[in-house]
Amino acid sequence: MKKVILFVFVLIISAKFSFSQKTVANGWHLLNYQQDSVYGIDLNRAYAFLLEKNKKATPVIVAVIDSGIDTAHEDLKNILWKNTKEIPGNGIDDDKNGYIDDIYGWNFLGNKDGRNIKKASSEKSRIFHTYKNKYENKELDTNLLSKDEKYIYKTWLRSAAEINASTQEQANITYIELALKSLIKNDKIVREDMGKEEYTFEELEIYIPKTNDAKRAKVGVLQIIKLFSLDSKSKNTEVIEEISEYVEGKKASFEEAEKAPFDYRADIVKDNTKDINDKNYGNNDVMASTPKHGTHVSGIIAAQRNNNLGMDGVADNVKIMTIRAVPDGDEYDKDVALAIFYAVDNGAKVINMSFGKGFSPEKKWVDSAVQYAASKDVIILHAAGNDSKNIDSSENFPNPFMYYTGKRAPNYVTVGASSDPKISGSLAASFSNYGINTVDVFAPGDKIYSTIPGGNKYGNLQGTSMATPVVAGIAALLRSYYPSLSAVQIKNIIEKSATIYDNSVATFLPGTNDKTTLSELCRTGGLVNAYAAVQLAEKTVPEVNKVEENKLPIKPTKKVKKKN
Repeated sequence: MKKVILFVFVLIISAKFSFSQKTVANGWHLLNYQQDSVYGIDLNRAYAFLLEKNKKATPVIVAVIDSGIDTAHEDLKNILWKNTKEIPGNGIDDDKNGYIDDIYGWNFLGNKDGRNIKKASSEKSRIFHTYKNKYENKELDTNLLSKDEKYIYKTWLRSAAEINASTQEQANITYIELALKSLIKNDKIVREDMGKEEYTFEELEIYIPKTNDAKRAKVGVLQIIKLFSLDSKSKNTEVIEEISEYVEGKKASFEEAEKAPFDYRADIVKDNTKDINDKNYGNNDVMASTPKHGTHVSGIIAAQRNNNLGMDGVADNVKIMTIRAVPDGDEYDKDVALAIFYAVDNGAKVINMSFGKGFSPEKKWVDSAVQYAASKDVIILHAAGNDSKNIDSSENFPNPFMYYTGKRAPNYVTVGASSDPKISGSLAASFSNYGINTVDVFAPGDKIYSTIPGGNKYGNLQGTSMATPVVAGIAALLRSYYPSLSAVQIKNIIEKSATIYDNSVATFLPGTNDKTTLSELCRTGGLVNAYAAVQLAEKTVPEVNKVEENKLPIKPTKKVKKKN
């Protein structure tokens, strides 16, 4: 599930501290502390080093498995991957890869009739109600169960234990709902006074109201915006819509224990979610109606550089392959697995996965796809999540620990989000998940400026969803300028080149006011550094990819029964 803005609400309500946020330059994540006094990735010096060494770039395909992408965006349209083996619009699978007219990629959340899923229920509720009749009020001897049965049973027990919302969660939503009602009321007055339906909060800040009611309403709107640390460039309509959807979704989740979730998938996609070989579904509408998250992620990775538009992505000479598999709600394991297989089979060398959830009933499918990617020399970057939790002890899926073997995938990097003390008071972002065994590195993920849908629009979002494409961009940069290095070597370079900061940089344990360091929050203890990464890559001797394909791959067969 993608979480971009609204997790900030709960964090601010429940956190033990608050900071007055300061302004940093758009694109601060690309800068460095020595020259710019912000804790970015030192990208400019990386490119200067590559130029000095006379390194030449080779094209690299980066697959973005996400909510969709605005394929017409001015800063993205020239860097999108296009399937040259497919003839657009002829209704024929020209390249015989199983997907008709997949020009930019594929949408696993659609139907051949053009309809698309926007929403999906939580995986927790899907699991709870699927197996409720089988397991409720029954104690099973797990010694008598197969590995798969034992996994599902334990997963169901956890869903049953967590299905009821806590008092604190309900109180948080009540608080947010009250804030929303106030915002809607004051927004109406402001719009009437300004004489327009849509405005940014930056515009409202400098607007001089004509009436006393409008003056009070302006203060009311800005108080809520500042309380929840929302971006001043955000629009009133967008924020109200997102908060409303968040409240609606949360209130619906409070009913999950008693009411089975509506099956949006059965109504639209109509596939068998329990059969990985039933893959003849979806469509080529990679934008659909939910492209904001994926558009922002893609811009961070590879928005066209040096074109005097909007912003620059991390990597140049990259083509973004668009794969839509992440709805508003929890993604399906089947879609994630098939998306990874699709990316690998169509030439991606880097895969960005800025999503996650707490339950994974078909983890073995996703793990097989991850292992398949490893065997084909593809690196995967995955977001740690935005719940201020230690994911060494709290479940977060997908993860690098393989279902069948328990071994760690050698091509998999889990990314936590850093901030800058000027923004939040802490090097570790307050919302980021962490884990000294599970999270590999941290990267900038707070107030990241990038592309948003609308053709030529840009804005700030925050989350480990934003931190992950920063690292994916570095991985793509390395694969482009050092194409002989393997995925495992790229992973090792990213980790070994990370900058270690000591107690001199203010860092708090996410969600608390307890002081810590990144060394206590992730395996490397470091913040990714593009300049150090290219320096290390220059010294690294290429080696052959030694990862073997999983001997028990759950890879879909090519022969599938066509649906009418």
